[in-house]
Amino acid sequence: MPTHPLITWAVDHPWPTASITAASVAILGGTLWGIARMVRSWTWPPLPVLVAGAGALVCTAYSGDTSWRFAGERLGMADSTERALMFGAGELALLACAVMARANKAATATKAAAGSAGVPGVLVWVITGVQVIPCYATSGIVGGTVRAVIGPVLAGLLWHLAMGLEIRVARPDSLSTGLPAIIGRELRERLLSYLGLATRDRTAEQITRDRATARAVRLAAVLELRPSGWLSGYRRRSLAAAVARSGAGTNGEQRHRLLQLLAARRTSGQLATVPLASPWAGTPVPEMPYPRTPLGVTGAQLRTMDPLAVVHLVRDAHPEDTPAEVAALCTEYGVPVSETQVRVALRAGNSVAPALTRLVPDPPEVVPADVRLLPVTCHQAAPRPTPVLAAAGTRTRTVVHAEVPVPEDPDEDVPEGDRDVPDPDPLIEQVRVDHGTQVPGIKPLRRQYGIGQARAQRIRDALGGTA
Repeated sequence: MPTHPLITWAVDHPWPTASITAASVAILGGTLWGIARMVRSWTWPPLPVLVAGAGALVCTAYSGDTSWRFAGERLGMADSTERALMFGAGELALLACAVMARANKAATATKAAAGSAGVPGVLVWVITGVQVIPCYATSGIVGGTVRAVIGPVLAGLLWHLAMGLEIRVARPDSLSTGLPAIIGRELRERLLSYLGLATRDRTAEQITRDRATARAVRLAAVLELRPSGWLSGYRRRSLAAAVARSGAGTNGEQRHRLLQLLAARRTSGQLATVPLASPWAGTPVPEMPYPRTPLGVTGAQLRTMDPLAVVHLVRDAHPEDTPAEVAALCTEYGVPVSETQVRVALRAGNSVAPALTRLVPDPPEVVPADVRLLPVTCHQAAPRPTPVLAAAGTRTRTVVHAEVPVPEDPDEDVPEGDRDVPDPDPLIEQVRVDHGTQVPGIKPLRRQYGIGQARAQRIRDALGGTA
């Protein structure tokens, strides 16, 4: 029996054959591994969407069979090639509209609304309705009904579910914005309102009582207008039954509601003569509200004030804010200030302690006995954090405001001529002659006349007072 040349070559060359086989197996394994990784990396839709999509495909194929028969029997497409190209136009259009409706719904979806399918969503149901016609034309009433329900109708429904179920699952409380959905919600609400079921959080017993109360009010008003007549007895019995069903005899709240409704109905004629104020006269035009500013001051007024005064006004209006927040508020009001300026205005101190800073108590100052001290005023400052690296405690500091004259240097050499100077000083006239009204300073006087600082100070004061 003749063998294939490829087999003969493989038998004659075992090592190249083994190499080629191993390489082929490795390439095939790598290809399968890459395909498996790619499939696993896909983001698959939820299981309900997959099941609905599979059902929609089967129902679309069922509808395609009907279209194939209808194209040959009714449309005269005898050629198989022509029929194969044309029979599935409706199904393909249905699938395309479903995909576009899904894209529109996803694009217009928000947190509060599920989105609208738009024109493609309407075309899905139009195509479904048109595809019902071939079903009845091909199989009659009974068979056509089966073909229509299982084919185009179920295909449209399942495509609708497959393309829109994911958004409804992600946002179950969202509302559809399509025209049929809006009309359906409006009709449902109106029907519930007409039946007296629109008010939520009511039990069936309470709904029955409210209906009986409304009926009792209506019958009592009619009996007041027509107390006699051939229907008066029936109305009285109906009124008694309605009052009994309302529970007004045992329920104080229900009885109050009944009396209030009856009083409103009996006195409804007084609405025509109730005095009312005219809305066309005396109504002030509402002014444009000013933005929120401290203590009712407008932004324009703040911008004309001193920045430090603005800082104090803003701080009074927002006492809990930090200096940075007060600076931000002032900037928003049109008065740009920095955090440093706010701290200076509020005397809040620095926000960050400088490095290597410690508070060292000053040594007591030695005041000479011949220096007269002026009155000193002291006040207790509010406790505030002191920037200390060693301890981060809170200290209470005493601020002293005093005006103390600077004493003369005790080590300064006083000239001999300054020790016993008569009063008035004879140098005053000499300085006035030399300099006139241009009184020199203390240092020039000392250098020019060789006198001490105290005498130069006295001469300058005397010349300054007489000049």
